[in-house]
Amino acid sequence: MYRLLHNSQESIISYMKNNPSELPDLGYNENDSINEIVYDPASSSFSVLNHTVIPSELSEAMIANTQARIPGTQDYSFVTSQVDSTTGETVKYLYSMTELDDGRFLISVMGDTYRQQFSKSLMNGVVMINVLFVSALFVLLMLWVGTLIIPLNQIKSYIQKIRNDEPATLKVKRNDEIGEVADALVDMETELSQEQREKQEMIQNISHDLKTPIATIKSYSEAIKDGVYPYETLEKSVDVIIEHADRLEKKVKSLIMLNKMDYLEDQAPAGENLAMNPVIDKVLLSLKVIRPEIEFERDTDEDVYFHGEEDPWRITIENLIDNALRYAKSKITIVLHQDELKVINDGKLIDEDRLSSLFHPYEKGTDGQFGLGLSIVYKVCQVYGYRVQAENLTEGVCFHIWKDGKHRRNKRRVRKEA
Repeated sequence: MYRLLHNSQESIISYMKNNPSELPDLGYNENDSINEIVYDPASSSFSVLNHTVIPSELSEAMIANTQARIPGTQDYSFVTSQVDSTTGETVKYLYSMTELDDGRFLISVMGDTYRQQFSKSLMNGVVMINVLFVSALFVLLMLWVGTLIIPLNQIKSYIQKIRNDEPATLKVKRNDEIGEVADALVDMETELSQEQREKQEMIQNISHDLKTPIATIKSYSEAIKDGVYPYETLEKSVDVIIEHADRLEKKVKSLIMLNKMDYLEDQAPAGENLAMNPVIDKVLLSLKVIRPEIEFERDTDEDVYFHGEEDPWRITIENLIDNALRYAKSKITIVLHQDELKVINDGKLIDEDRLSSLFHPYEKGTDGQFGLGLSIVYKVCQVYGYRVQAENLTEGVCFHIWKDGKHRRNKRRVRKEA
């Protein structure tokens, strides 16, 4: 408000310097917010340039301030005894006073009404700006929410179609968390589809593998019942039945073990607590009679401990050595160090394109039986935090189990067993 008064005074002073013999006649205008007054102390007279009436108590206050004769422009305020009929408050005036070169004073006066109007106008402007800002923000927020709702609805529809086994595609090209969720859902659906296909293949393979021995047992039993011996003699025919029954039993045990491994949990005490050499001794004692001509060579450290329980690890080693016995030509080597186990046979190499899929259920080798043994090996290693891999050597194949980290090398002992 005072800046408005100063600007008004500057224009009046400039006019009076150019026209020293006359005062500007601003004329009366009821809309004028600033009244311009020239006070002459010599004659104690007021010249109101706007032809308005100045309250006497305000005039007295102005005269009192001129007596101080402070150089420059001074700002003052004065509260009169008048009461505004609109607000019910006393009327307040703001005025600026500047002493001219000839000793007179130029006084610019602004009533409180204009200040209130200006304040109200300013407040209305601020409110309008806030309303426009909030409205724009609301529109932007709705647009942003729309960009979230559309892909979320796409994801919802995609999930419903998958649940109903309907063909579904999801294309959400975003670089934020929603895009990551969409990509994860697509990957999950791909994995689920793959698992579903593998499950169907597994059921078909199980049905086929169980059907053959059951059909043989049934047909041979019916023939013997009718007094016919399909395989020359009664004893040989019964041996065939027993052989297929043993094959069927092994198949069922493998399926039970595979299912058990799906629910196997790491309940072993923390750390490496299972001595592996005794486990290997037990396995070799039961399996080396299968092919007595195969030489077993052991390159093992003393006091090697693995994490886990004995039964799953014993099944793992049995499956690896049983697999090696089917392919070995003359020798099987067992290497055991801390956090590392190798079973090596000198048989023929595995095709490179099959190395990565050997541990899938029902992935049979050339002379494989059921395709479940290596799958069980993989599950046990996975539960106990180990890794397993098949590797082709210069002569033979190595099945390598290890745990990431530094291997301890204890005193080694090498021995051969026939």
